[in-house]
Order: sequence, then C-alpha cells, then structure tokens
Amino acid sequence: MKQPLKIDFVSDIACPWCAIGLSSLQRALERLDDKVDAQIVVHPFELNPQMGPDGESIVEYLGKKYGRTPEQIAETQAMIRERGAEVGFAFGPRERAYNTFDAHRLLHWAGLEGKQLPLKLALLRAYHGEGKDPSDREVLVAAAQSVGLDAAQAREVLQSGLYADEVRAEEQQSQAMGIQSVPSIIFNDRYLVTGGQPVEAFERAIEQILAQA
Repeated sequence: MKQPLKIDFVSDIACPWCAIGLSSLQRALERLDDKVDAQIVVHPFELNPQMGPDGESIVEYLGKKYGRTPEQIAETQAMIRERGAEVGFAFGPRERAYNTFDAHRLLHWAGLEGKQLPLKLALLRAYHGEGKDPSDREVLVAAAQSVGLDAAQAREVLQSGLYADEVRAEEQQSQAMGIQSVPSIIFNDRYLVTGGQPVEAFERAIEQILAQA
C-alpha cells in the first residue's frame, strides 16, 4: 500500500536550481512510485522582487548580487547545464533576469484549477530552456494554454491583479518559517530539504521519511 506524502516546494521560476531540484525530485518519486503517493504543492519565492519591467542582464545582475566575474558566471552556468542534463532538464541560453510576480499570481490561479505543477514545469522550461521572458504576459498566457488552462481566463488574472495578496501572504509565511533560499522542499510539514539535490539524495530522504511515518 502506498504511503501519502505531502511535499511543499518553495521556489522561484527565476532560479535554475529550482528547475534542477524539481526535476530531480520527480525522478526520485518515479523510482519510489510503488511506495509513495505524493502530492506536490508549489509556493512562491521571489529572488528579484525589485526587478524592473525590462529585466537585467544576467551577467550584470549576478555580478552585482554575488560579486562574480563574467568568467565565474560562465563556469557556474556550464555546471548548471550539466546538472540539468543529468536529471533531464535542458538549459538553454538565459541572458536576462526578470521579475516573476505575475508568474506567481498565475501559478496561484493554476492551483485552484488543478494545473499548478504542469504550469510550473512549463514556466521553468520557457525561461530556463527557451530564454523567454517570464514577466511577459503573452509568454505566461501561452504557457497556461499549453497545459490546458483557458487563455482568456489566464489573461484576465494577469490584467486584473488577482491573487497578489495571496502570493504576498504566502511569501511572508515562508519568510516567517525562516526560508531564505530556494528551492526549499518541506515533506509532511516536518522535514526540510534544500537545494537542487541529486535524485539519490531525494530518494534516501523520502525513504527515511516514510520509515518514520
């Protein structure tokens, strides 16, 4: 008999390690499919809440935020592409960083429609795989439509400002829990795993959690 497992995945579309972490987690769950009945709920976190509407060059942004040289940034991106390939996520060129607040609002709505995880994956692919702008509302509507959500409803959510308060409340809740980096993955409201862990690490963690349940 499969054991239920609640997974809260706190992340940002802007975060490459979140793409790696989610892909890795899903592979671990596939390996444990005969043991676990998992429900993944994604929660918002903004790495760039003050980012303007035009975004910013990745090299300039990471240089300012972390004090990295263009050469160090290129090395890190090569490592990220390699790690992504290991878990089946193909990174493409990402030349700019963007604000993701509208994307989080759309994800909140998608959760009410039962399509949150597919939309999250579509948005991660659009940005990290295809270099699209996740603050562009047409990009967001296209991603919503690609997973079976209604394009007109998606556009209405984006134009109306709906779910802004709900997203901010969730972000504040995560901060109150002490979450300062993403991805942060909480299992059964008790066990925290952070970072884009390898498949085996997630597999071991889940097996330990199931044994203790």
